[in-house]
Amino acid sequence: MKNIYAFEKIEDYQKHQPIIERFSEKLKDYQQLLEKDYALKSLPEGIVWTSKELATTSFSNVPIPAFTNKDLIYFSPDLQSWRSLFIKQLEGRENPNIKNFYENLSEEHIFTIVGHELTHHSDLFLDEFDEQREDGIWFEEGMCEYLPRKLLLDEKVFTNITNIEQELVNMFKDKYGNRSLEEFGSASYQGSLSSIMFDYWRSFLAIKYIVEEKANHDIQQVFREYHRWHEEGRKVTLVEHFEIQNLFA
Repeated sequence: MKNIYAFEKIEDYQKHQPIIERFSEKLKDYQQLLEKDYALKSLPEGIVWTSKELATTSFSNVPIPAFTNKDLIYFSPDLQSWRSLFIKQLEGRENPNIKNFYENLSEEHIFTIVGHELTHHSDLFLDEFDEQREDGIWFEEGMCEYLPRKLLLDEKVFTNITNIEQELVNMFKDKYGNRSLEEFGSASYQGSLSSIMFDYWRSFLAIKYIVEEKANHDIQQVFREYHRWHEEGRKVTLVEHFEIQNLFA
């Protein structure tokens, strides 16, 4: 993959160059894990390292500075911007535990977001980026959250982020919980940051439950079930196939 730098000022590039170099090296190791066990066969052409402002205005209108568009990953390595962004998820609500977690968010956690974008390129996922995806989107997005976190974070850190996102789901359940997991993205990208992230929180927690509770930590078994659902003609929703309709009830 090529490293492509898109900053308005040379000072911005110089400021973020050290973390970009660290992430680039870590990504090579994560790439090897995906190639070995998770059918990563075709890499994106490159990663566009850029600022939060450019990522969310010039390159996209989504308020999250990490995304994959065709053959490129776009990502902002600005740690402080990520911390501020995640605190905005609270929508002004008081929760010292969550606020403290995000104010001290680690570099390793931010790196899993880069891992999320690369995981999308695994051939284990059934739908292509350029196809109109209408069902089961939550599965891919949730798995792209779960895999890099599970593979790259230690158990304590993984448990912490799980607890934080469970707490966030509980906090915003009354406001955003009236839509099914199957509706991932149908309206969320027209809403607030928390509305968007609510779908990601639930998708991650759903995948964690399926892998660790229903499949006894066998990730490959979960992918086999996912493929069986597709091969049998997607006769029911993927939520129904995995029998998790009441997971967030």
